[in-house]
Amino acid sequence: METDDNARHAQKMAKVKAARDRMMAGKQGEKGLVIVHTGKGKGKSSSGFGMILRCIAHGMPCAVVQFIKGAWDTGERRLLTTHFGDLCQFHAMGEGFTWETQDKARDIAAARAGWDKAKELIRDPRIRMVLLDEINIALRYDYLELDEVLGFLQGEKPPMTHVVLTGRNAKPELIAAADLVTEMEMVKHPFRDGIKAQPGVEF
Repeated sequence: METDDNARHAQKMAKVKAARDRMMAGKQGEKGLVIVHTGKGKGKSSSGFGMILRCIAHGMPCAVVQFIKGAWDTGERRLLTTHFGDLCQFHAMGEGFTWETQDKARDIAAARAGWDKAKELIRDPRIRMVLLDEINIALRYDYLELDEVLGFLQGEKPPMTHVVLTGRNAKPELIAAADLVTEMEMVKHPFRDGIKAQPGVEF
């Protein structure tokens, strides 16, 4: 009986492999992607930083521009600036969440400075990936012009450069223009049970 089960499993997996091989045979192209991580669930920035670490592991120069959390002393910031500064530029441009600064003009100025730095980094063809962490929040509050951001990504991004944009409430136009979009769905979060943000989990 066990021999029959193994044989059936082997046959099934052989069919799956053949179908997968056929599918992969038609996927030969490469291009720099516009990637959006959005949604109410946790993991948007974490996923973006995971991609940055992959770039570092492949020896690919990369960069991070933080639009909101710049005032935070985060684990990813410590790691990247302390150990991988030769491969990853890190620019913390934000001053904290909008309810902390309570100064719209200052928030807009910080967002503009972050976007100017982002454009400079994206234009550099040596940099293979640029993470724009929490830029979706700056776009949501109209601190940046969506048309300007989309126009730049479509018209000036080098062909092989990946750009990752994170944050809740990504604009529909950005989602439509992106090559890869992931929406994080919140199923359960300890904050609802009175648990504060903790090192190693949230920052």
